[in-house]
Amino acid sequence: MKRMLLSLCLLLFILTLNGQSVSELRAKKSNAETQIRLTSSLLEEARKSEQSSLSKLQLLNSQISYRNEIIESINQEIGLVDWSISNNNEIIGMLQSDLKRLKKEYASMIRFAQKNKNSYDMLIFLFSAESMNQAYKRWLYLRQYAKYRRSQAEIIHLVSGVMDENLAKLSERKKLKTELLNGKLEEFRLLEKERGQQNDFVATLQKKQKDLKRNIREQQKIQDELNRQIQKILEEEARKTADKSGFSLTPEQKLIAADFEKNKGRMPWPVERGIITEHFGVHAHPVLKQIKVRSNGIDISTNVGAKARAVFGGEVSRVFAISGGNMAVIIRHGSFLSVYSNLREVTVKSGEKIALKQEIGTIFTDQSDGNTTVMKFQIWKESQKLDPEEWISQY
Repeated sequence: MKRMLLSLCLLLFILTLNGQSVSELRAKKSNAETQIRLTSSLLEEARKSEQSSLSKLQLLNSQISYRNEIIESINQEIGLVDWSISNNNEIIGMLQSDLKRLKKEYASMIRFAQKNKNSYDMLIFLFSAESMNQAYKRWLYLRQYAKYRRSQAEIIHLVSGVMDENLAKLSERKKLKTELLNGKLEEFRLLEKERGQQNDFVATLQKKQKDLKRNIREQQKIQDELNRQIQKILEEEARKTADKSGFSLTPEQKLIAADFEKNKGRMPWPVERGIITEHFGVHAHPVLKQIKVRSNGIDISTNVGAKARAVFGGEVSRVFAISGGNMAVIIRHGSFLSVYSNLREVTVKSGEKIALKQEIGTIFTDQSDGNTTVMKFQIWKESQKLDPEEWISQY
C-alpha cells in the first residue's frame, strides 16, 4: 500500500513539475513567434525599397535570433517530454508490479473464502474458541477480513484506473514528441532560408564599406550630442548640490526614483510594438567584423508612423534637435533619465509633467535606408549608463 501511494505521489509531482516547465517554455516560444511575425511584417515593409541596408540586415539578424530561441525552446520541451516518458514508464512498471501483487493476494483471499464459505464451518470456527473473549475476537477477525477483501478489490480497481490513464498520457506524450520533432524540422528549414538571405545581405553590404564607415561616424556624432545634453543636466544638478555627489532630489523626486527602480524589468516598451535591432554595450559591427561599435542604449525597429511613449512618469528635462539625428527628448524620473531619439516630431516641451505611456513624438522613417523606422532609447542613473533591456518587460 505504501509503495502504491508513493507511486501515485511521484506521478502527481512529475505531472505538476512538467506542466509548469512546459508552460514557461511555451510562453517563451509564443513570444518569439510573435516577434518573428512582427519582424517579418517590418521586413516586408522595408522590401518596398530594393536597396540593401544595414537596418534590414539588423531586422533579419533579430529574426534569426528569435528563430533560434524557438528551436531552443522546442529542444528543451522535447527534453522534458523524454524525461516525462522515462519517468512514466518507470511509474507504470511500479504500478504493474503493485497490481500483480494485489491480484495475487486477492486471489489467495478468494480461495480461502471459497474453502470457508460454509456457514457451518464459520460457526465451528467461532464455537471452538476456548473463551467468550476469544470467540468475540474471532468474530471481529471475520468481519475485518471480509472488509479488507472488499477494500482490496477497490484498490485493484483504483490502481488499474490510474495505470490506464497513465498509459493514455504516455501515448499522448509520444504523439507530442513526434509533433515537436516535425515542428523543429520546419523551424530549421526556415532558419536555413533566413541564413541564406543574411549571407546575401552581408555580401552586398560589404561592397559598401565606405558608406558603412561613414554611417558609424555619423552615429557616433549623434551619440556624442546626446551625451553632451545629458552632461548639461548633470552639471546643472551638480551646481544645486554643495557636495556635488549627485542629483538634488525633492521628496517627490526621491519617491519617483524609488518607484522607477522597483519597476526594473516590468516597464512598458517605449513603442507599442517593436524589435530590438541594436543592443547595449560594445560588440562587433554586423558587417565590418573588425570594427567594434559602442551603444549607450538600444535601437528599436518599428512600423512607419509609430509613436514614442514614456516608459515611466516624470518631467521633460530636454527637447532638442541633433544634426543628422532628428529630434530627441530626455525625461527625468528622480535620479533616473530616459532618452528617446531619432524622432521626426515631438509633442511635449521642457518642464512638462509626463505620465506613463504618454506619447512624446513620432519616430522618423528613413526612406534612404529601406523605409526603416528606428527609435534609439537609453536609460541613465545620473552619470551611469544602464542597459534598457534589463528595465523593460521581456514579454
